[in-house]
Amino acid sequence: MRTFTAYIEYDAESETYVGLFPGIPGAHTYADTLDELHENLKEVLELCLEEFDGDPDDLPKFIGIQQVAVNL
Repeated sequence: MRTFTAYIEYDAESETYVGLFPGIPGAHTYADTLDELHENLKEVLELCLEEFDGDPDDLPKFIGIQQVAVNL
């Protein structure tokens, strides 16, 4: 079993949560709630990994997130 990290944002305009797995083409989805988003993310990740035709070691590995402050 392997764990993947999703990036999640809230889109205020559409009032939905948007999630994606960086580096995995097509692995993105949205939902009205975080619980629903979790289920959607699991489903889309499973589908994308079924279609993946490479070495599993070539899949992205989560390193971290950095916040950068700028003056606006």
